Amino acid sequence: MRLVILGGSGSGKSTQAQRLCSYFEVPQISTGEILREAISGESLDGVYANLGELGRYAKPYVSRGELVPDEMIIDLIRSRLTKPDVNCGWILEGYPRTAFQAEELDFLLDELGQKLDWAIYLQVPEAVMVSRSLGRSLPDDQPEIVQRRVEVFYDRTIPILEYYDRRRRLLTINGDQSPELVLQNILTLLSVP
Repeated sequence: MRLVILGGSGSGKSTQAQRLCSYFEVPQISTGEILREAISGESLDGVYANLGELGRYAKPYVSRGELVPDEMIIDLIRSRLTKPDVNCGWILEGYPRTAFQAEELDFLLDELGQKLDWAIYLQVPEAVMVSRSLGRSLPDDQPEIVQRRVEVFYDRTIPILEYYDRRRRLLTINGDQSPELVLQNILTLLSVP
């Protein structure tokens, strides 16, 4: 199973990605987590090379709540999708964030002989996204940064939904309910028992 989880900051992407990874026994690829680790200087079991360099370039964007430039993220995803642990599938969380990235991901998957099964959009009201984000204790979850991320989400991510919808690859889920119910709804739409 190869899935992309889409949604704004605080929509439950990480929670659902983790649950789906456990269910399907595939790795989770979280660009947000990778970027946080790159910026903090921590290492992810050697899965990613040159994280320190990425962290230096990415930090100013992340600290302003802006998206890291496409080329950096695409290179990161390319290197991750060539690792042997993704042969049976993966769940991408936090990427793509723009229609351009979605198209680039499709080109990359073609090149790697992989195919995206579904893009899952966790639809959550703006107020819920903001309150959930502020309730976490991540260093980049400050009110002005959270608000900026929500604005960027609406500006840049909505065209991705249209992109995947045109390709008949989009599943929209009400993300404003219990995590268990969201997971059950996803599995039902994926036609998984």
